Order: sequence, then structure tokens, then C-alpha cells
Amino acid sequence: MLQRVDNLTDRQAAEAVATDLTWKYALGLDLNDPGFDASVLSEFRSRVIAHGLEERPLDLLLAALQERGLLQVGGKQRTDSTHVISAVRDLNRVELAGECVRAALEALAVAAPGWVQQVLEVPGWAERYGLRVDSWRMPTSKTKQEELARAYGADGYALVEAVYAPFSPTWLRHLPAIDTLRVMLIQHYVRTTDRRGRQVIKRRRDLTQGGEGLPPGRYRLTSPYDVDARWAAKGSELMWNGYKVHISETCHTPTDAQAATDSRHGIDGMNGVNGVNGVNGVNGTDRTPPNLITNVATTNATVPDVAMTSVIHHGLARRGLLPTEHYLDAGYASAELIVQARERHQLALITPLLTDNSVQARTRNGYDRAAFTIDWDNQQVTCPQGQTSTSWTPCRQRGTPLIVAAFPTSVCRPCPARALCTSAKHGGRHLTLRPRPIQKTLDAARAAQTSPAWRDTYKIRCGIEGTIHQAVAACGLRRARYPGIKKVHFEHVVSAIALNLIRLHAWWNGHPLDRTRTSHLARLEPALTA
Repeated sequence: MLQRVDNLTDRQAAEAVATDLTWKYALGLDLNDPGFDASVLSEFRSRVIAHGLEERPLDLLLAALQERGLLQVGGKQRTDSTHVISAVRDLNRVELAGECVRAALEALAVAAPGWVQQVLEVPGWAERYGLRVDSWRMPTSKTKQEELARAYGADGYALVEAVYAPFSPTWLRHLPAIDTLRVMLIQHYVRTTDRRGRQVIKRRRDLTQGGEGLPPGRYRLTSPYDVDARWAAKGSELMWNGYKVHISETCHTPTDAQAATDSRHGIDGMNGVNGVNGVNGVNGTDRTPPNLITNVATTNATVPDVAMTSVIHHGLARRGLLPTEHYLDAGYASAELIVQARERHQLALITPLLTDNSVQARTRNGYDRAAFTIDWDNQQVTCPQGQTSTSWTPCRQRGTPLIVAAFPTSVCRPCPARALCTSAKHGGRHLTLRPRPIQKTLDAARAAQTSPAWRDTYKIRCGIEGTIHQAVAACGLRRARYPGIKKVHFEHVVSAIALNLIRLHAWWNGHPLDRTRTSHLARLEPALTA
């Protein structure tokens, strides 16, 4: 945790333990303690991952803060995500194929050197795979690149066949590098037989190019050294190979802080450290508690934000820190999730929903869904002209339950407002609805988010952007230091603890962090005017 507070490498952290008196004091060490080797930190992380204790440190900190009244159930929280670049080199498809073969050979040479000498032509393989594939310049010719890719594929298949041969030890098949090589070959190559019965190895092509098709991005390997990292894009400007991290934190308005202070008056802080009351701040001048991170979730880069909303709520519920209001951007939201959060956790999702994308709603010159009146009990819809639907048909589209209400052609065709209602040349208006609780929630949310009061309330969500900036600046959150999603998640958890310690330290010592962004020029203004 201290390593993340100062954003140090393992070697720098080990040196600080041996030489920095403040670290010795914080860790309870003697002044003459020699410290430890930097490799101890790596071994410790491996043990934490092996025992599934990645979340344990954050759980302990948040439980201690709850006991002292700095965290409570309810209130407001906000969540957002940011991209995380993996700790491995970016490879194109040709480089990935060659490096997977090389990584498998390296693993076999370490695990079974005798088998390698007996089965493989070591000089020839060493010449092709002695150096990392990305350490030399790839051929610029497309033809030569294709030949090189096919050569990598042929070598990969030959190596896998040798490992799975009857004369080879069965335990070789379970080496992680061999399994990664097999997955790469399945994802990037196809073996066929020509007219002469000869085996032909060719690369997979995209379906749009008349090929066999490539696997979806959420399954596609990007490196043999980090099998959890994935390529993803956000818009047209950001593309990265790695992960995403979702950060949730408490957030307070001045009114919330005053109410919380009044309800907790008389509760002491963290054992009276520095004589500071845990609620009233320093000498009673800062009554606003600090915003603290309550949950961290890590996924590969292809997982959409909307898939993590329920996961985040489950993590908050496990810690007993579910908010009353949860502020999210549109990427996390859907009408189903709003209903689910209200029914399961009794919390309100404050988030904008996608607006109606029908032609009538986009042009604002016609009868959109909001113009119709729905009678759910009688399963009828009334249009603005007073006509009622004649059919009510439940159905499913792409796995989503829907209801289609249709108006008769005999009513819609002579209607004077037909041009405002439908552009269909034949038939009447069809209205697609969601199930009753979801449709009502959707309509209410879309109506509410257009009001100035809702927009003013939603402003509190933007503060999470400052938290992400602090995490990137203080802890280097956007660049993973270790391969593998479990170690990356542990890194994010410890970074969240470090941010909480930084904020608590500032709050206890009477230096609360700025809650608004101020430009450098504005900070210089007092000095300039003086």
C-alpha cells in the first residue's frame, strides 16, 4: 500500500523499507532492520493471488472506516471506468504467431530439455526462434509476410503434434505455453487438404474478405505472455490492448455532509489521531467527510460497462456499503438494470438513458411513443387521435421480451394525422413496448432527465473524473505492471487503498483535497494581483 502511495517500483519500495525512517515507523520495524530483497514483493503477490485474497486488504480498510463512522450504508456513490494498458508488447497477427511458437519452445526447453534435444532439430529451431520475434524488423512485402505467417503456423502445428505424440510425456500437454499455442493456432489458422492429399496451412481471413472468419475480440489472444489482455476501442481515437477498471466512490454535497454530521455528532474519529474528531474535521472547521473508494472491479478491455453494473452492486452489498443513490453514465444503464437495482437493493440509479430513436422522436415532428396512452390492464393503446389498438402481441426479439401493439389499417389509412404517425405505405401504426415495469421505468426516466432539476442533481457524477485523474497521476493506474487479470486486479485494489490513505491523511491534517478543478492560471491569480 505504501508502495502505491509513492508510486514506486519493487526495487524502490524495498530500498525505502531499508533506508526510509518513515517507512520503518509505519511498518513497525527496528531502525537497524535490513529490509528484504525486491523479489519478496513479487512472491507475496503470487501468494495473495493463489489464495484468492485480492480483495481482503480493501475489505479490512473499509470495515475499519465503517466502525469509525466515516462510511455508512446509503448516501450517494458514483462509478466510472477507464482503460488500462497491459504490461506486454503490442503484437500484430504475424508477430503473435511467431512469439507463441517461441514461448512454447522456451517453456519446453526449461521443463524438458532432454525431450527437446531428442525430438527437435535444435540448431534449426534456435536459428528461427532464438530472439524475440518483435526484436527484428518484419519484411515490408505482403507476400513475404504471408510466407512468414504460414511458416510460423507450420512450425506451431509440428510442435503441438510432437507434444501430443504417443512417445511424449503426457504432462507436457498441460504446460500453459502449449495450451496458448493451441488456442492461437485455432484462432488464426486453418488446415485443409488439397487435391493431391497434401496438407495445406493457411491463415484465417475475415468473413468480409471471403475467409473462414476470425473469433470475436473478447476471445482473441493478443500475447502469449498475458492471455487475459484483449484489444478494444473507444470511439475512433482510443484503441488499446489490456483491461478496464471500474472505480466506485462515495460523494457528498454540502447538504449531505451537514446532515451526516448532525446525525453522527459525538462519534470520535480514528482513535482521536492528532486530536481530530473523525466527523467534524480539524477544530470543527471541515465538516465534510472525504470521498472514499468503496469498490474496484477489473475486466478485460472488451467487457461493456453495462455488464458490470450488477457486479458492482454485488460487491458493494457484500461489504455492506450499498448507496441509496448511484450515479452512473449512460454506458452502465438500461431500464432493466434500473428496475433490478430498485427491487433487489432498494437503490436508485441516477443515469441518463438513451432517448427514443424512432423517426418521430428524432425529427420532433410527429407522434412518438410518449404521445400514446397505454392501458396495461386492458392491453390497449390509444393514439393522440383517440383511436385504440386492435391487437396486443407478446414476442421476443433477439432474446428480449417485447409487446407489439398494432392499429388497424382501416383506421390509420384515412386518418388526417397519418403523416405525423407513420411512414408505412401499407398497414397501420405498430408500437413496440417493453414489459410493463420496464416500460414505465423507461418512460419516467426519459421524462425526468430532460428537466433542469435532474441535470443539476446529476452534476455530482462528474467528480469521478477527478478521481480517475488522481489514480492515474498518483498510482499510474492506466498502465498495468504485471501480466494476468488477477494480478492487475490486485494492483488496482491496492491503488484504491493508496488513494483512500492519501485522502484520509489530507483530511485528518486539515488539508482536504480540492473538490473542484482549478486551472493553473487561476491558482496564480492571487500572486499576480499582489
